[in-house]
Amino acid sequence: MSSSVSVRCILESELSQHRSKESCWVLVSGRVYDVTGFLKRHPGGEALILRQAGSDVSREMEGPPHRHSENARRWMEQYYIGDLVKHTAEPQTVRGRRKATESEHTKEDQTGASRCSSVNTETDLVNWTKPLLWQVGHLGEKYDEWVHQPIDRPIRLFHSDFIEACSKTSWYMVPAVWLPMVLYLSWYCFTLLAQGDTRLFTTFTSEYTILVHKYSFPFLFLLGMFIWSLVEYLIHRFLFHMRPPASNYYLITLHFLLHGQHHKSPFDGSRLVFPPIPASFVIGGFYVLVRVLMPLGLGLSVFVGGLCGYVVYDMIHYYLHYGCPKKGSYMYGLKAYHVKHHFEHQRLGFGITTRFWDHPFNSLIPEETFGKDH
Repeated sequence: MSSSVSVRCILESELSQHRSKESCWVLVSGRVYDVTGFLKRHPGGEALILRQAGSDVSREMEGPPHRHSENARRWMEQYYIGDLVKHTAEPQTVRGRRKATESEHTKEDQTGASRCSSVNTETDLVNWTKPLLWQVGHLGEKYDEWVHQPIDRPIRLFHSDFIEACSKTSWYMVPAVWLPMVLYLSWYCFTLLAQGDTRLFTTFTSEYTILVHKYSFPFLFLLGMFIWSLVEYLIHRFLFHMRPPASNYYLITLHFLLHGQHHKSPFDGSRLVFPPIPASFVIGGFYVLVRVLMPLGLGLSVFVGGLCGYVVYDMIHYYLHYGCPKKGSYMYGLKAYHVKHHFEHQRLGFGITTRFWDHPFNSLIPEETFGKDH
């Protein structure tokens, strides 16, 4: 005995009524989606969706100017609410509409049109009712594909409520914790350099040392920010996007803890910035490094610039996921670039605050081209 699936049938007149920020529906290939909760997250801005709200956006999904990726289509399935029914004199039954819909989808498959199914957390490779961190290592060769299929739901990593709380943070905690330190250390470095005791090359000679003047502090600060932009790129590309061996449970688990969980749930607002407690250990490590390599005044001036660069990085990263930049602005282009990194080009586009380092390291996301098929 075959079981029928209940599908909500939506009339064109009902679809056309949902065209606002409070309720925004769109139609794709006969399927209706409620994208109200996605408006502010859309890389093209909410205005772009609102202009097409209550109508068919199938052509816009294919482009130009942008062809939506397979992951973007899979992501959209999470907002599916029903199938479109054209107004007729004889009302269709749910079962009849389901058969018609399946027939339409069969035709689409025969003509090469692809649709992605939504992520079913009940049949997924992991148990979403339990912490994920200790499960992902068992996925083996399936891990890489699974982690790069994003889903719109929060993630729990640990069994312990305390450790779980320490692994999350609100965006404002980053400037609240680190900006006072940036201000204090900036004042301290300037006054330290003003004493005239900071010189270069004192380790090698006492005759040809170079005085580090107090007015060089702004340049050292900017140098620290510039160095951070490189460190940011290198960490993101070679640590966060390492490819753990399928047979190594611990490396897969480490990768998911560091960055994989962010790609699996890119809009989990509590995991978009680095929590202050673990961040303090990393920042402390960088402090020790500059103290070993440079004189106190010089090294600390570069360090505080790098610390400021980190704060800017975390704030920009959060904004790229939740902000609504003005079309044509630097942030607008950066947000579109970063979303492509998440949904389509996970092995490219590692720059967050800037695309500068993607050029020399040959990891720039290519511009989209549309051939004869469009």
